[in-house]
Amino acid sequence: MNRSLKWRKTLDVSTALLYLLPSIILFAVFIFYPMFRTIYLSFFLTDQAGNAALNVGFENYQYLLSSSEFQNSMKATALFVLYTVPIGIILALFFALLANEKLKGIGFFRTMYSSTMGISVAASSVIWLFMFNPSIGMFNRLLSVFNLPQIQWLLDPEWALISVAVSTIWMNTGFSFLILLGGLQNIDEHLYESSRIDGAWYFYRLRRITIPMLSPTLFFIITISLINAFQTFGQIDILTKGGPSQSTNLIVYSIYREAFINYQFGTASAQAVILFVIILIVTILQFKLVERKVHYQ
Repeated sequence: MNRSLKWRKTLDVSTALLYLLPSIILFAVFIFYPMFRTIYLSFFLTDQAGNAALNVGFENYQYLLSSSEFQNSMKATALFVLYTVPIGIILALFFALLANEKLKGIGFFRTMYSSTMGISVAASSVIWLFMFNPSIGMFNRLLSVFNLPQIQWLLDPEWALISVAVSTIWMNTGFSFLILLGGLQNIDEHLYESSRIDGAWYFYRLRRITIPMLSPTLFFIITISLINAFQTFGQIDILTKGGPSQSTNLIVYSIYREAFINYQFGTASAQAVILFVIILIVTILQFKLVERKVHYQ
């Protein structure tokens, strides 16, 4: 009997592994191998083909940590995350609260708020590139209407990062809005009815019912938004190419430039490892500190 049970368990495990095999192969080829290859190359100087040439240990990391260019890239990335994540989530929550109201024609506004999800990063960036154009762009034309000085949105180091952050918020708000709206619609309506009977006003219901019940969805959106902000690349490549004066040279774009323009795959791999560690630490802190306040039903 024991032998039969053992054989059945072995068969179940083998069957499960067989079903998982396609996923395991895909993860191994497209995630695990590139990750371990990147860690390996971060300890080497490489040739232009990306092959390891000379083992230098931790020198690539030491060079990066003492490099003013890399420090500037880290600062720009931190500022970009600070600009985009809080404002993007607050805007998405505001739109979701509006769209959750039972009003005539609200479906049109739901479609409009989530429409940015259907536009690619490349297409969105080209649109914003025209809007930021110093000569024919919409923003400078609005400034001229009010007799305000023109701004070189993507050419001025003081404005370039803010400009890219504005376009990024617009691109990402649709996804966050849709997820938050789904979370709002899953909240039990009886909770609101009971609070209305007790005479609770709107902001009290928002603070005591909506936010606590929506906290799992908010936690998910915050985590995803932080990771996406650290990995931003497309709009930087199209709008500013990391300039001017490297004010928008975010770490992912810095990795791209180091690897595929300067052909320094060793230092590019070291930057990728540092970025991985940063995202890992931020995510762990999210789960350790923020998840405690999440109200699971």
